[in-house]
Amino acid sequence: MIVPMQKYAFWVHAADYDAFLASVRELGMLHIRPVVQTTEASPPNILQQSLAEINTAIRLLTPRKPAAASPAAKESPEEIDLARDIRLTQEALDTCRQQILLKQKALQQLAPWGEFSLERIQQIRDAGWALTMFSCPVRKFNPAWRESYTLFELPASGPDLFFVLVHPQGETPELEASPLPWPAEDPGQLREAIVQLESQLQQLEERLNLYATQLESLELKRAGLLEISDQEDVKRHTQAVAEGAVMLLEGFIPEDQTESLHKLLDERMIVYISAKPVPEDAPPVQLKNNKFAALFEPISKMYALPQYAELDLTPFFAPFFMLFFGFCLGDAGYGLIMLAGSLIYRIKASSEMKPLLSLVHFLGIATIIFGALTGTFFGVNLLQEKYAWLGDIRRVMLDSNQAFNLALILGFIQTIYGLMLQAVNKYRQFGWAYAIPPLGWILLLVSLLDMSLIKMGGQVSVFLVWLGVGLIVVFSAPGSGILGRLGKGLWDLYGITGFFGDLLSYIRLFALGISSAVLGFVINDIALQIKGSVPVLGPIMFVAFLIIGHGANLLISSLGSFVHPMRLTFVEFYKNAGFTGGGIAYNPFAPRKKNIKKT
Repeated sequence: MIVPMQKYAFWVHAADYDAFLASVRELGMLHIRPVVQTTEASPPNILQQSLAEINTAIRLLTPRKPAAASPAAKESPEEIDLARDIRLTQEALDTCRQQILLKQKALQQLAPWGEFSLERIQQIRDAGWALTMFSCPVRKFNPAWRESYTLFELPASGPDLFFVLVHPQGETPELEASPLPWPAEDPGQLREAIVQLESQLQQLEERLNLYATQLESLELKRAGLLEISDQEDVKRHTQAVAEGAVMLLEGFIPEDQTESLHKLLDERMIVYISAKPVPEDAPPVQLKNNKFAALFEPISKMYALPQYAELDLTPFFAPFFMLFFGFCLGDAGYGLIMLAGSLIYRIKASSEMKPLLSLVHFLGIATIIFGALTGTFFGVNLLQEKYAWLGDIRRVMLDSNQAFNLALILGFIQTIYGLMLQAVNKYRQFGWAYAIPPLGWILLLVSLLDMSLIKMGGQVSVFLVWLGVGLIVVFSAPGSGILGRLGKGLWDLYGITGFFGDLLSYIRLFALGISSAVLGFVINDIALQIKGSVPVLGPIMFVAFLIIGHGANLLISSLGSFVHPMRLTFVEFYKNAGFTGGGIAYNPFAPRKKNIKKT
């Protein structure tokens, strides 16, 4: 559900405004509504530049393990610009790594030439001789060059041949070969440079690990700067009235928290008015659901928050999403792995991870249920005759045709359910006349289903079909005239093809479940072949292949089992439920430092 909000407007004397804002921030409940709209972005200032510098430093230090600082290595943040030095150290570290890669690449390129010294080559040049490096394709090398010139060949490796020619300076022979420049460093110098760079790299790493001990200090500094930035934003969105003597501020607060605000306003003797917000006020949206539905809120927020006047669809799609995930994965063995793994990991998991693990619990349970229904356990088809010993349990299992029909049934149920929610949603927002077209669609679709498949309603279904058509045509545009209503209604009737398309989209539940089961079967089949191929190592390789194969299948299939139900939710269900979205998240003006964890 969406938490009801209360709208407030405050008139505060300009001299008391900063103190009032400090009190409101400490309360941490008021969502500020901009009274003065600013369309132009403010130019970068020192505060923003400092925040950017600190954000970069925190991002660089967060994955690092803090090192124990020796007394000699300690540097106080007052003596250096800590965030700037962290950034520069990281840049030096990146440059060092790049130089090591370049040196290693140069050393690898010189590997065919073996060991040589540029100092010794210079001595030869000082004696009046020159050495030139050449390369040419092996097939173009002329053996007569060995008799005519003093050259040293390298062992042929690949299509090219490399050799060094010794000749008097200024008399380079013309050969059908490509001369190569001498490197700036010989192999010995490159290895020495790499050692020095690696030592420098280690020092830089240790320096950053030492700075990681200052992470909490940086987070506190960032929080302080963010609080200053927040206050500047609030002031920028505040309207000065009475020639600047009074400041007008507006905001929203959850209805169940107004008592604390009233106490603060009475203590400071602030003039204010309050009222229930209307849609034009664009109130912020705060979701509040039961423990089960709250697990699915991160999924709903991936798409969009509902508008304040809308229904929060999270508790309505949550059971379907869980069932759809289980249908797509559809292997009881995989569900047991998910359930057991999340339960074990939950023992030592952080508080932030526990809701996610609880979500995995429910998804694992749904997977076990649908795996049992379809008779799939780690890729083994329990519907085969050799598993007849399962007895009556096999009677509740569904074959492929029944699973296909179940996917369509679930899709039809969710479609009708979405239309029911659309009727409720429109009734709450606009009135009863706007809720009638979705009810007309429900009558039309259910009656068509009965006429084509169930055939229990007889003439009643025919009557309900025409009643549904009439409701759609007459009430599709309640605010228009009779011709406008008829035109809009007839156009909307054409949208019945969209419902059939939506229904067919649910076949993906069956298809993904089948693909997961087939991959599991293939993994088992290959593993059995491996088991019998090698007398001793066969059983070991059999177990290893099963673990790796089913682990990979579980990861890949879980991804598809998460994405496709999300697609059915956001495209088919949200559309049929009349979801508009575009709500503004509730973001109270609150202290930043309270959210920093102590290490």
